[in-house]
Amino acid sequence: MSTEQNVRNGGRAVVATLAAHGVDTIFGIPGTHNLEFYRHLPEFGIRAVTPRHEQGAGYGADGYFLVSGKPGVVITTSGPGLTNVITAAATAYAESRPMLILSPGVPTGFERADVGMLHETKDSSGAVGHLLVSSQRTRTAEGAAQAVAEAFAMFGSARPGPVHIEVPLDVLEGAWNGSVPVPFSGRRPGLDEHVVAQSAEAIRGAQAPLVITGGGARRAHAEVRRFVEALDAPVATTANGKGILPEEHPLSLGANVRFPSVQAESAAADVLIVLGSELADSDLWGGTIGAQISIGVRDEDTDQIVIRCDIDPDQLNKNLPGDILACADTSEFLSAVMTALDTGKSTTASAGDDGTDPSVANGTTASVANGTAASVANGTAASAKENGAARVARIRESFGADFDFSLIGARVTRLVEAGAGPNVVISGDSSQVTYDGTVHALTARTPDQLLYMPGFATLGYGIPAALGAKVADPDRPVVCILGDGAAMFSIQELMTAAELELGIPFVVVDNGGYAEIEGQMVDRDIAPFAVRLARPDFAQLGQSMGGAGVTIAEADIDSALPDAIAEALGRAQPTVIHIIVGH
Repeated sequence: MSTEQNVRNGGRAVVATLAAHGVDTIFGIPGTHNLEFYRHLPEFGIRAVTPRHEQGAGYGADGYFLVSGKPGVVITTSGPGLTNVITAAATAYAESRPMLILSPGVPTGFERADVGMLHETKDSSGAVGHLLVSSQRTRTAEGAAQAVAEAFAMFGSARPGPVHIEVPLDVLEGAWNGSVPVPFSGRRPGLDEHVVAQSAEAIRGAQAPLVITGGGARRAHAEVRRFVEALDAPVATTANGKGILPEEHPLSLGANVRFPSVQAESAAADVLIVLGSELADSDLWGGTIGAQISIGVRDEDTDQIVIRCDIDPDQLNKNLPGDILACADTSEFLSAVMTALDTGKSTTASAGDDGTDPSVANGTTASVANGTAASVANGTAASAKENGAARVARIRESFGADFDFSLIGARVTRLVEAGAGPNVVISGDSSQVTYDGTVHALTARTPDQLLYMPGFATLGYGIPAALGAKVADPDRPVVCILGDGAAMFSIQELMTAAELELGIPFVVVDNGGYAEIEGQMVDRDIAPFAVRLARPDFAQLGQSMGGAGVTIAEADIDSALPDAIAEALGRAQPTVIHIIVGH
Protein backbone atom coordinates (compact mmCIF):
# COMPACT_ATOMS: atom_id res chain seq x y z
CA MET A 1 0.00 0.00 0.00
CA SER A 2 1.25 3.47 -0.86
CA THR A 3 2.06 5.79 2.02
CA GLU A 4 0.60 9.27 2.28
CA GLN A 5 4.00 10.84 1.64
CA ASN A 6 4.47 9.37 -1.83
CA VAL A 7 0.97 9.87 -3.19
CA ARG A 8 1.15 13.18 -5.03
CA ASN A 9 -2.39 13.46 -6.26
CA GLY A 10 -5.08 16.09 -6.43
CA GLY A 11 -6.14 15.37 -2.87
CA ARG A 12 -2.64 16.15 -1.64
CA ALA A 13 -2.54 19.36 -3.69
CA VAL A 14 -5.67 20.59 -1.92
CA VAL A 15 -4.69 19.47 1.60
CA ALA A 16 -1.15 20.84 1.32
CA THR A 17 -2.62 24.19 0.27
CA LEU A 18 -5.04 24.14 3.20
CA ALA A 19 -2.13 23.56 5.58
CA ALA A 20 -0.14 26.38 3.97
CA HIS A 21 -3.04 28.71 4.77
CA GLY A 22 -3.12 27.77 8.45
CA VAL A 23 -5.93 25.21 8.41
CA ASP A 24 -5.64 22.78 11.32
CA THR A 25 -9.23 21.49 11.55
CA ILE A 26 -11.83 20.37 9.03
CA PHE A 27 -15.44 19.30 9.53
CA GLY A 28 -17.02 16.57 7.45
CA ILE A 29 -17.96 12.94 6.97
CA PRO A 30 -15.71 10.50 5.07
CA GLY A 31 -17.38 8.96 2.04
CA THR A 32 -16.53 6.70 -0.85
CA HIS A 33 -15.53 9.54 -3.15
CA ASN A 34 -13.68 11.93 -0.81
CA LEU A 35 -11.12 9.56 0.69
CA GLU A 36 -8.23 11.06 -1.27
CA PHE A 37 -8.81 14.27 0.69
CA TYR A 38 -8.81 12.34 3.97
CA ARG A 39 -5.69 10.34 3.07
CA HIS A 40 -3.45 13.38 3.50
CA LEU A 41 -4.97 15.08 6.57
CA PRO A 42 -2.85 13.26 9.21
CA GLU A 43 0.43 14.01 7.44
CA PHE A 44 -0.31 17.75 7.52
CA GLY A 45 -1.54 17.71 11.11
CA ILE A 46 -5.12 18.58 10.21
CA ARG A 47 -7.77 17.32 12.61
CA ALA A 48 -10.97 15.84 11.18
CA VAL A 49 -14.16 16.42 13.18
CA THR A 50 -16.91 13.99 12.17
CA PRO A 51 -20.46 15.16 12.90
CA ARG A 52 -23.50 12.96 12.32
CA HIS A 53 -24.84 15.07 9.46
CA GLU A 54 -23.15 17.34 6.93
CA GLN A 55 -25.39 20.22 7.91
CA GLY A 56 -23.84 19.88 11.36
CA ALA A 57 -20.43 20.04 9.70
CA GLY A 58 -21.32 23.39 8.16
CA TYR A 59 -22.71 24.87 11.36
CA GLY A 60 -19.76 23.47 13.30
CA ALA A 61 -17.39 25.16 10.87
CA ASP A 62 -19.25 28.45 11.38
CA GLY A 63 -19.01 28.22 15.17
CA TYR A 64 -15.33 27.36 14.81
CA PHE A 65 -14.77 30.52 12.75
CA LEU A 66 -16.63 32.80 15.16
CA VAL A 67 -14.40 31.77 18.06
CA SER A 68 -11.08 31.06 16.31
CA GLY A 69 -11.20 33.72 13.59
CA LYS A 70 -10.07 31.10 11.05
CA PRO A 71 -12.32 30.28 8.09
CA GLY A 72 -14.25 27.06 8.61
CA VAL A 73 -13.47 24.24 6.19
CA VAL A 74 -15.91 21.46 5.30
CA ILE A 75 -15.17 18.32 3.29
CA THR A 76 -18.17 16.45 1.93
CA THR A 77 -18.56 13.52 -0.35
CA SER A 78 -20.27 13.95 -3.71
CA GLY A 79 -24.01 14.17 -4.28
CA PRO A 80 -25.99 14.02 -1.01
CA GLY A 81 -22.97 14.92 1.11
CA LEU A 82 -22.77 18.24 -0.70
CA THR A 83 -26.50 18.89 -0.83
CA ASN A 84 -26.76 18.19 2.91
CA VAL A 85 -24.41 21.08 3.71
CA ILE A 86 -26.09 23.64 1.47
CA THR A 87 -28.35 25.10 4.19
CA ALA A 88 -25.35 25.72 6.44
CA ALA A 89 -23.44 27.24 3.53
CA ALA A 90 -26.39 29.48 2.66
CA THR A 91 -26.38 30.58 6.30
CA ALA A 92 -22.73 31.61 5.98
CA TYR A 93 -23.64 33.59 2.86
CA ALA A 94 -26.48 35.43 4.59
CA GLU A 95 -24.24 36.29 7.55
CA SER A 96 -21.12 37.15 5.46
CA ARG A 97 -18.89 34.55 7.09
CA PRO A 98 -16.02 32.67 5.43
CA MET A 99 -16.48 28.98 4.74
CA LEU A 100 -14.67 26.71 2.30
CA ILE A 101 -16.51 23.61 1.10
CA LEU A 102 -14.59 20.92 -0.76
CA SER A 103 -16.32 18.07 -2.56
CA PRO A 104 -15.53 15.53 -5.25
CA GLY A 105 -17.47 15.57 -8.49
CA VAL A 106 -18.16 13.30 -11.42
CA PRO A 107 -15.05 12.54 -13.52
CA THR A 108 -14.07 14.88 -16.32
CA GLY A 109 -16.17 14.17 -19.38
CA PHE A 110 -19.17 12.87 -17.41
CA GLU A 111 -20.77 16.24 -16.71
CA ARG A 112 -24.57 15.91 -17.08
CA ALA A 113 -24.06 12.40 -18.47
CA ASP A 114 -26.95 10.92 -16.47
CA VAL A 115 -25.46 7.41 -16.57
CA GLY A 116 -26.41 6.38 -13.06
CA MET A 117 -23.05 6.78 -11.31
CA LEU A 118 -22.97 6.63 -7.51
CA HIS A 119 -24.03 10.02 -6.05
CA GLU A 120 -24.35 11.43 -9.59
CA THR A 121 -25.81 14.93 -9.61
CA LYS A 122 -26.93 16.88 -12.65
CA ASP A 123 -24.77 19.95 -11.99
CA SER A 124 -23.58 20.29 -8.39
CA SER A 125 -21.30 23.24 -8.96
CA GLY A 126 -23.86 25.12 -11.01
CA ALA A 127 -26.56 24.60 -8.39
CA VAL A 128 -24.40 25.56 -5.41
CA GLY A 129 -22.96 28.56 -7.23
CA HIS A 130 -26.39 30.21 -7.27
CA LEU A 131 -26.53 30.17 -3.46
CA LEU A 132 -22.96 30.95 -2.41
CA VAL A 133 -20.28 33.52 -3.24
CA SER A 134 -18.91 31.15 -5.86
CA SER A 135 -18.56 27.54 -6.91
CA GLN A 136 -15.76 26.35 -9.15
CA ARG A 137 -15.30 22.98 -10.82
CA THR A 138 -11.58 22.55 -11.31
CA ARG A 139 -9.90 20.77 -14.20
CA THR A 140 -6.44 19.99 -12.82
CA ALA A 141 -4.77 19.33 -9.48
CA GLU A 142 -2.82 22.54 -9.91
CA GLY A 143 -6.07 24.39 -10.56
CA ALA A 144 -7.64 22.88 -7.44
CA ALA A 145 -4.74 24.09 -5.29
CA GLN A 146 -4.95 27.55 -6.84
CA ALA A 147 -8.70 27.68 -6.23
CA VAL A 148 -8.11 27.05 -2.52
CA ALA A 149 -5.53 29.85 -2.40
CA GLU A 150 -7.91 32.20 -4.20
CA ALA A 151 -10.67 31.43 -1.70
CA PHE A 152 -8.44 32.39 1.21
CA ALA A 153 -7.37 35.52 -0.66
CA MET A 154 -11.02 36.52 -0.95
CA PHE A 155 -11.63 35.81 2.73
CA GLY A 156 -8.84 38.24 3.62
CA SER A 157 -9.52 41.04 1.17
CA ALA A 158 -13.25 41.25 0.42
CA ARG A 159 -16.64 40.67 2.00
CA PRO A 160 -16.32 37.05 3.14
CA GLY A 161 -18.74 34.26 2.41
CA PRO A 162 -18.90 30.57 1.50
CA VAL A 163 -16.93 29.21 -1.45
CA HIS A 164 -17.35 25.74 -2.95
CA ILE A 165 -14.65 23.92 -4.88
CA GLU A 166 -15.55 20.75 -6.77
CA VAL A 167 -12.68 18.45 -7.69
CA PRO A 168 -13.56 15.80 -10.32
CA LEU A 169 -12.77 12.28 -9.21
CA ASP A 170 -10.13 11.79 -11.88
CA VAL A 171 -8.43 15.04 -10.80
CA LEU A 172 -8.71 14.16 -7.11
CA GLU A 173 -7.07 10.79 -7.67
CA GLY A 174 -4.77 11.83 -10.53
CA ALA A 175 -1.19 13.11 -10.47
CA TRP A 176 -0.16 16.48 -9.05
CA ASN A 177 3.08 17.89 -10.38
CA GLY A 178 2.79 21.46 -9.20
CA SER A 179 3.67 23.37 -6.05
CA VAL A 180 1.68 24.89 -3.21
CA PRO A 181 0.43 28.39 -4.14
CA VAL A 182 1.89 31.23 -2.07
CA PRO A 183 -0.64 32.57 0.47
CA PHE A 184 -2.14 35.96 -0.34
CA SER A 185 -0.53 38.91 1.42
CA GLY A 186 -3.85 40.47 2.42
CA ARG A 187 -3.18 43.83 0.74
CA ARG A 188 -6.19 45.84 -0.37
CA PRO A 189 -6.52 48.95 -2.49
CA GLY A 190 -5.64 52.12 -0.60
CA LEU A 191 -8.27 54.30 1.05
CA ASP A 192 -9.70 57.27 -0.80
CA GLU A 193 -8.06 60.25 0.96
CA HIS A 194 -10.94 62.52 -0.01
CA VAL A 195 -13.44 60.23 1.73
CA VAL A 196 -11.26 60.14 4.83
CA ALA A 197 -11.00 63.94 4.85
CA GLN A 198 -14.75 64.34 4.38
CA SER A 199 -15.44 61.93 7.24
CA ALA A 200 -13.03 63.71 9.58
CA GLU A 201 -14.57 67.10 8.76
CA ALA A 202 -18.10 65.84 9.45
CA ILE A 203 -17.02 64.21 12.71
CA ARG A 204 -15.27 67.37 13.94
CA GLY A 205 -18.57 69.21 13.74
CA ALA A 206 -20.67 66.48 15.37
CA GLN A 207 -22.68 67.40 18.45
CA ALA A 208 -24.82 64.25 18.67
CA PRO A 209 -22.95 61.47 16.85
CA LEU A 210 -24.06 57.85 16.96
CA VAL A 211 -22.24 54.73 15.74
CA ILE A 212 -23.88 51.52 14.49
CA THR A 213 -21.65 48.46 14.03
CA GLY A 214 -22.41 45.16 12.36
CA GLY A 215 -20.66 41.87 11.80
CA GLY A 216 -18.35 43.41 9.22
CA ALA A 217 -16.63 45.34 12.01
CA ARG A 218 -15.90 42.37 14.28
CA ARG A 219 -12.18 42.32 13.51
CA ALA A 220 -11.96 46.07 14.17
CA HIS A 221 -13.16 45.96 17.77
CA ALA A 222 -10.01 47.63 19.12
CA GLU A 223 -10.21 50.46 16.57
CA VAL A 224 -13.95 50.88 17.20
CA ARG A 225 -13.32 51.33 20.92
CA ARG A 226 -10.58 53.93 20.40
CA PHE A 227 -12.73 55.78 17.87
CA VAL A 228 -15.93 56.01 19.93
CA GLU A 229 -14.05 56.97 23.08
CA ALA A 230 -12.38 59.78 21.17
CA LEU A 231 -15.66 60.87 19.62
CA ASP A 232 -17.61 60.25 22.84
CA ALA A 233 -20.33 58.60 20.79
CA PRO A 234 -22.80 55.90 21.86
CA VAL A 235 -22.59 52.59 19.99
CA ALA A 236 -25.43 50.23 19.12
CA THR A 237 -24.74 46.95 17.33
CA THR A 238 -26.59 44.40 15.31
CA ALA A 239 -26.76 40.82 16.60
CA ASN A 240 -23.73 39.90 14.48
CA GLY A 241 -21.86 42.91 15.88
CA LYS A 242 -22.64 42.08 19.50
CA GLY A 243 -19.66 42.66 21.79
CA ILE A 244 -17.59 44.73 19.35
CA LEU A 245 -17.65 47.31 22.13
CA PRO A 246 -17.84 45.60 25.53
CA GLU A 247 -21.45 45.92 26.59
CA GLU A 248 -20.52 47.00 30.10
CA HIS A 249 -18.76 50.03 28.57
CA PRO A 250 -20.53 53.33 29.36
CA LEU A 251 -20.87 54.09 25.65
CA SER A 252 -22.49 50.76 24.75
CA LEU A 253 -26.17 50.48 23.87
CA GLY A 254 -25.76 46.74 23.29
CA ALA A 255 -27.07 44.67 20.40
CA ASN A 256 -30.35 46.54 20.49
CA VAL A 257 -30.77 48.24 17.12
CA ARG A 258 -34.34 46.96 16.97
CA PHE A 259 -35.38 48.87 20.09
CA PRO A 260 -37.51 51.95 19.27
CA SER A 261 -35.46 54.09 21.65
CA VAL A 262 -32.25 53.28 19.77
CA GLN A 263 -33.89 53.85 16.40
CA ALA A 264 -35.25 57.21 17.58
CA GLU A 265 -31.76 58.23 18.73
CA SER A 266 -30.34 57.22 15.34
CA ALA A 267 -32.88 59.50 13.64
CA ALA A 268 -31.92 62.40 15.92
CA ALA A 269 -28.15 62.02 15.48
CA ASP A 270 -26.48 64.79 13.49
CA VAL A 271 -23.74 62.41 12.30
CA LEU A 272 -24.59 58.73 11.96
CA ILE A 273 -21.67 56.36 11.35
CA VAL A 274 -22.53 52.86 10.12
CA LEU A 275 -19.67 50.35 10.13
CA GLY A 276 -19.88 46.94 8.47
CA SER A 277 -23.65 46.48 8.39
CA GLU A 278 -26.34 46.30 5.74
CA LEU A 279 -28.93 47.43 8.35
CA ALA A 280 -31.11 44.44 7.55
CA ASP A 281 -34.73 44.10 8.55
CA SER A 282 -33.83 40.85 10.33
CA ASP A 283 -32.07 43.10 12.86
CA LEU A 284 -34.42 46.08 12.74
CA TRP A 285 -37.72 44.17 13.01
CA GLY A 286 -39.67 46.53 10.77
CA GLY A 287 -38.00 49.70 12.00
CA THR A 288 -35.42 51.98 10.43
CA ILE A 289 -32.03 53.38 11.33
CA GLY A 290 -31.31 57.04 10.60
CA ALA A 291 -33.56 59.90 9.61
CA GLN A 292 -35.78 58.02 7.16
CA ILE A 293 -39.47 58.09 6.40
CA SER A 294 -39.26 54.51 5.12
CA ILE A 295 -36.47 52.05 4.36
CA GLY A 296 -34.12 53.62 1.85
CA VAL A 297 -35.93 56.99 1.74
CA ARG A 298 -34.20 59.77 3.67
CA ASP A 299 -36.17 62.52 5.37
CA GLU A 300 -35.71 65.61 3.18
CA ASP A 301 -35.98 67.92 6.19
CA THR A 302 -33.00 66.42 8.03
CA ASP A 303 -29.46 67.74 8.05
CA GLN A 304 -28.16 64.40 9.25
CA ILE A 305 -24.87 63.28 7.71
CA VAL A 306 -24.59 59.51 7.18
CA ILE A 307 -21.12 57.99 6.94
CA ARG A 308 -21.01 54.37 5.84
CA CYS A 309 -18.02 52.04 5.72
CA ASP A 310 -18.09 48.55 4.27
CA ILE A 311 -15.62 46.36 2.45
CA ASP A 312 -18.35 45.52 -0.10
CA PRO A 313 -19.30 48.50 -2.27
CA ASP A 314 -22.77 47.04 -2.87
CA GLN A 315 -23.54 47.41 0.85
CA LEU A 316 -22.78 51.11 1.13
CA ASN A 317 -26.24 52.46 0.25
CA LYS A 318 -28.28 49.42 1.24
CA ASN A 319 -31.36 50.21 3.38
CA LEU A 320 -30.01 53.69 4.22
CA PRO A 321 -28.45 55.96 1.58
CA GLY A 322 -25.18 57.46 2.76
CA ASP A 323 -23.61 60.87 2.27
CA ILE A 324 -20.00 59.76 2.69
CA LEU A 325 -19.19 56.25 1.48
CA ALA A 326 -15.95 54.47 2.38
CA CYS A 327 -15.36 51.17 0.58
CA ALA A 328 -12.77 49.87 3.01
CA ASP A 329 -11.96 47.55 5.87
CA THR A 330 -13.36 49.08 9.07
CA SER A 331 -10.07 49.01 10.97
CA GLU A 332 -8.20 50.74 8.14
CA PHE A 333 -10.91 53.36 7.75
CA LEU A 334 -11.14 54.22 11.44
CA SER A 335 -7.36 54.37 11.80
CA ALA A 336 -7.16 56.75 8.84
CA VAL A 337 -9.96 58.95 10.18
CA MET A 338 -8.34 59.10 13.62
CA THR A 339 -5.07 60.14 12.00
CA ALA A 340 -6.88 62.83 10.01
CA LEU A 341 -8.59 64.11 13.15
CA ASP A 342 -5.27 64.23 14.96
CA THR A 343 -3.53 65.95 12.04
CA GLY A 344 -6.27 68.56 11.83
CA LYS A 345 -6.46 69.23 15.56
CA SER A 346 -6.67 72.74 16.86
CA THR A 347 -3.22 74.11 17.70
CA THR A 348 -4.76 76.35 20.35
CA ALA A 349 -6.70 73.65 22.17
CA SER A 350 -5.47 73.50 25.72
CA ALA A 351 -6.79 73.95 29.20
CA GLY A 352 -8.22 77.46 29.15
CA ASP A 353 -8.84 80.14 31.72
CA ASP A 354 -12.25 78.62 32.38
CA GLY A 355 -10.67 75.32 33.42
CA THR A 356 -12.17 73.27 30.61
CA ASP A 357 -10.39 70.11 29.50
CA PRO A 358 -8.67 69.91 26.10
CA SER A 359 -10.33 67.61 23.58
CA VAL A 360 -9.42 64.15 22.44
CA ALA A 361 -8.54 65.74 19.11
CA ASN A 362 -5.50 67.52 20.56
CA GLY A 363 -3.89 64.31 21.67
CA THR A 364 -4.88 64.23 25.34
CA THR A 365 -7.13 61.67 26.92
CA ALA A 366 -10.69 62.47 27.92
CA SER A 367 -12.64 60.45 30.41
CA VAL A 368 -15.86 58.96 29.07
CA ALA A 369 -16.89 57.49 32.39
CA ASN A 370 -16.69 60.65 34.51
CA GLY A 371 -19.10 62.63 32.38
CA THR A 372 -16.59 65.16 31.00
CA ALA A 373 -17.20 64.65 27.30
CA ALA A 374 -14.43 65.85 25.03
CA SER A 375 -15.41 67.56 21.81
CA VAL A 376 -13.56 66.48 18.69
CA ALA A 377 -15.38 69.32 16.98
CA ASN A 378 -13.61 72.41 18.27
CA GLY A 379 -10.79 71.40 20.59
CA THR A 380 -12.51 72.57 23.79
CA ALA A 381 -14.93 70.95 26.17
CA ALA A 382 -18.40 71.38 24.73
CA SER A 383 -20.69 72.14 27.66
CA ALA A 384 -23.73 72.27 25.38
CA LYS A 385 -23.08 68.78 24.09
CA GLU A 386 -24.66 65.94 26.05
CA ASN A 387 -21.84 63.57 26.90
CA GLY A 388 -21.95 60.05 25.52
CA ALA A 389 -22.34 58.20 28.81
CA ALA A 390 -25.28 60.42 29.78
CA ARG A 391 -26.91 59.79 26.39
CA VAL A 392 -26.52 56.04 26.83
CA ALA A 393 -27.99 56.18 30.34
CA ARG A 394 -30.92 58.23 29.05
CA ILE A 395 -31.63 55.84 26.18
CA ARG A 396 -31.28 52.76 28.38
CA GLU A 397 -34.02 54.11 30.63
CA SER A 398 -36.43 53.32 27.77
CA PHE A 399 -35.26 49.74 27.30
CA GLY A 400 -37.83 48.45 29.74
CA ALA A 401 -40.60 49.77 27.51
CA ASP A 402 -38.89 48.35 24.41
CA PHE A 403 -38.27 44.82 25.65
CA ASP A 404 -39.51 42.54 28.41
CA PHE A 405 -36.40 41.36 30.23
CA SER A 406 -38.49 39.02 32.37
CA LEU A 407 -39.11 36.72 29.39
CA ILE A 408 -37.84 33.19 29.85
CA GLY A 409 -35.05 33.57 27.27
CA ALA A 410 -33.60 36.63 28.99
CA ARG A 411 -33.88 35.05 32.42
CA VAL A 412 -32.21 31.82 31.32
CA THR A 413 -29.43 33.73 29.58
CA ARG A 414 -28.55 35.73 32.66
CA LEU A 415 -28.64 32.64 34.86
CA VAL A 416 -26.37 30.81 32.42
CA GLU A 417 -23.97 33.75 32.43
CA ALA A 418 -24.00 33.69 36.25
CA GLY A 419 -23.08 30.00 36.26
CA ALA A 420 -20.53 30.09 33.43
CA GLY A 421 -18.83 33.42 34.02
CA PRO A 422 -18.35 36.58 31.94
CA ASN A 423 -16.17 34.85 29.31
CA VAL A 424 -18.89 32.41 28.26
CA VAL A 425 -19.67 31.75 24.61
CA ILE A 426 -23.39 31.17 24.08
CA SER A 427 -24.64 29.39 21.00
CA GLY A 428 -28.20 30.21 20.05
CA ASP A 429 -30.65 29.11 17.39
CA SER A 430 -33.66 30.45 15.56
CA SER A 431 -35.53 30.10 18.84
CA GLN A 432 -37.52 32.59 20.88
CA VAL A 433 -35.07 32.08 23.74
CA THR A 434 -32.34 33.46 21.46
CA TYR A 435 -33.91 36.36 19.60
CA ASP A 436 -36.18 37.28 22.51
CA GLY A 437 -33.50 36.50 25.06
CA THR A 438 -29.80 35.95 24.56
CA VAL A 439 -29.35 38.61 21.88
CA HIS A 440 -30.40 41.30 24.35
CA ALA A 441 -29.72 39.79 27.79
CA LEU A 442 -26.16 38.49 27.39
CA THR A 443 -23.57 41.09 28.43
CA ALA A 444 -20.94 40.41 25.79
CA ARG A 445 -17.41 41.62 26.49
CA THR A 446 -15.91 40.38 23.21
CA PRO A 447 -17.34 39.96 19.69
CA ASP A 448 -17.17 36.15 19.83
CA GLN A 449 -19.57 35.47 22.68
CA LEU A 450 -22.78 35.02 20.70
CA LEU A 451 -23.06 32.37 17.99
CA TYR A 452 -26.18 33.21 16.01
CA MET A 453 -27.48 33.74 12.47
CA PRO A 454 -30.22 36.41 12.48
CA GLY A 455 -30.37 36.79 8.70
CA PHE A 456 -30.94 33.22 7.53
CA ALA A 457 -32.64 32.29 10.82
CA THR A 458 -32.11 28.58 10.38
CA LEU A 459 -33.28 25.97 12.86
CA GLY A 460 -30.69 23.41 13.93
CA TYR A 461 -27.72 25.78 14.17
CA GLY A 462 -27.15 25.94 17.92
CA ILE A 463 -25.93 22.46 18.85
CA PRO A 464 -23.31 21.98 16.08
CA ALA A 465 -22.16 25.62 16.29
CA ALA A 466 -21.42 25.06 19.98
CA LEU A 467 -19.35 22.00 19.04
CA GLY A 468 -17.32 24.06 16.59
CA ALA A 469 -16.72 26.77 19.18
CA LYS A 470 -15.54 24.27 21.78
CA VAL A 471 -13.22 22.60 19.25
CA ALA A 472 -11.77 26.03 18.48
CA ASP A 473 -11.11 26.83 22.16
CA PRO A 474 -11.41 23.80 24.47
CA ASP A 475 -10.60 25.84 27.58
CA ARG A 476 -13.37 28.39 27.07
CA PRO A 477 -16.82 27.85 28.61
CA VAL A 478 -19.33 27.23 25.82
CA VAL A 479 -23.05 26.85 26.46
CA CYS A 480 -25.90 26.25 24.02
CA ILE A 481 -29.34 27.71 24.76
CA LEU A 482 -32.14 26.78 22.38
CA GLY A 483 -35.76 25.71 22.12
CA ASP A 484 -37.10 22.19 21.78
CA GLY A 485 -38.09 22.69 18.14
CA ALA A 486 -34.60 23.81 17.16
CA ALA A 487 -32.96 21.05 19.20
CA MET A 488 -34.75 18.34 17.22
CA PHE A 489 -33.20 19.59 13.98
CA SER A 490 -29.69 18.59 15.06
CA ILE A 491 -30.09 16.51 18.20
CA GLN A 492 -27.86 13.78 16.74
CA GLU A 493 -24.83 16.01 17.28
CA LEU A 494 -25.06 15.33 21.02
CA MET A 495 -23.40 12.04 20.09
CA THR A 496 -20.57 13.97 18.41
CA ALA A 497 -20.10 16.06 21.55
CA ALA A 498 -19.95 12.92 23.68
CA GLU A 499 -17.48 11.27 21.33
CA LEU A 500 -15.20 14.31 21.40
CA GLU A 501 -15.56 14.61 25.20
CA LEU A 502 -16.79 18.18 24.99
CA GLY A 503 -18.17 19.44 28.31
CA ILE A 504 -20.90 21.63 26.83
CA PRO A 505 -24.17 22.30 28.66
CA PHE A 506 -27.08 22.20 26.21
CA VAL A 507 -30.00 24.10 27.75
CA VAL A 508 -33.24 23.08 26.05
CA VAL A 509 -36.10 25.42 26.91
CA ASP A 510 -39.09 23.28 26.03
CA ASN A 511 -42.45 24.90 25.32
CA GLY A 512 -43.87 21.91 23.48
CA GLY A 513 -43.40 22.84 19.84
CA TYR A 514 -43.30 25.91 17.63
CA ALA A 515 -44.83 28.45 20.02
CA GLU A 516 -43.77 31.46 17.94
CA ILE A 517 -45.62 30.13 14.88
CA GLU A 518 -48.60 29.20 17.02
CA GLY A 519 -48.76 32.82 18.17
CA GLN A 520 -48.65 34.01 14.59
CA MET A 521 -51.51 31.67 13.72
CA VAL A 522 -53.58 33.10 16.53
CA ASP A 523 -52.80 36.64 15.36
CA ARG A 524 -54.17 35.70 11.92
CA ASP A 525 -57.31 34.06 13.38
CA ILE A 526 -56.08 30.59 12.41
CA ALA A 527 -56.88 27.84 14.87
CA PRO A 528 -53.44 26.47 15.85
CA PHE A 529 -52.54 23.12 14.33
CA ALA A 530 -49.35 21.27 13.36
CA VAL A 531 -47.33 23.31 15.86
CA ARG A 532 -47.82 21.48 19.17
CA LEU A 533 -45.39 18.60 18.96
CA ALA A 534 -44.49 15.46 20.85
CA ARG A 535 -40.93 15.62 22.09
CA PRO A 536 -38.56 13.33 23.95
CA ASP A 537 -37.35 13.46 27.51
CA PHE A 538 -34.31 15.52 26.62
CA ALA A 539 -32.45 14.74 29.85
CA GLN A 540 -32.75 11.00 29.26
CA LEU A 541 -31.82 11.49 25.63
CA GLY A 542 -28.61 13.20 26.70
CA GLN A 543 -27.81 10.29 28.99
CA SER A 544 -28.51 7.76 26.24
CA MET A 545 -25.96 9.48 24.02
CA GLY A 546 -23.18 9.22 26.57
CA GLY A 547 -23.66 12.51 28.37
CA ALA A 548 -25.49 13.68 31.46
CA GLY A 549 -29.07 14.85 31.78
CA VAL A 550 -30.82 17.19 34.21
CA THR A 551 -34.42 18.35 34.34
CA ILE A 552 -35.23 21.65 36.06
CA ALA A 553 -38.72 22.98 36.63
CA GLU A 554 -39.32 26.52 35.42
CA ALA A 555 -40.13 27.59 38.98
CA ASP A 556 -36.71 26.42 40.15
CA ILE A 557 -34.42 27.89 37.52
CA ASP A 558 -33.31 30.91 39.58
CA SER A 559 -31.85 28.70 42.28
CA ALA A 560 -30.89 25.60 40.29
CA LEU A 561 -29.72 26.66 36.84
CA PRO A 562 -26.46 28.51 37.68
CA ASP A 563 -25.21 25.55 39.73
CA ALA A 564 -26.28 23.09 37.03
CA ILE A 565 -24.32 25.08 34.45
CA ALA A 566 -21.20 25.21 36.63
CA GLU A 567 -21.37 21.47 37.28
CA ALA A 568 -21.89 20.69 33.60
CA LEU A 569 -18.87 22.77 32.59
CA GLY A 570 -16.78 20.66 34.98
CA ARG A 571 -17.65 17.42 33.17
CA ALA A 572 -15.75 15.87 30.27
CA GLN A 573 -19.05 15.00 28.59
CA PRO A 574 -22.01 17.08 27.39
CA THR A 575 -24.97 17.74 29.66
CA VAL A 576 -28.53 18.28 28.51
CA ILE A 577 -30.41 20.60 30.87
CA HIS A 578 -34.13 20.28 30.16
CA ILE A 579 -36.34 23.18 31.24
CA ILE A 580 -40.05 22.64 30.67
CA VAL A 581 -42.08 25.83 30.39
CA GLY A 582 -45.85 25.64 30.44
CA HIS A 583 -48.50 25.98 27.85
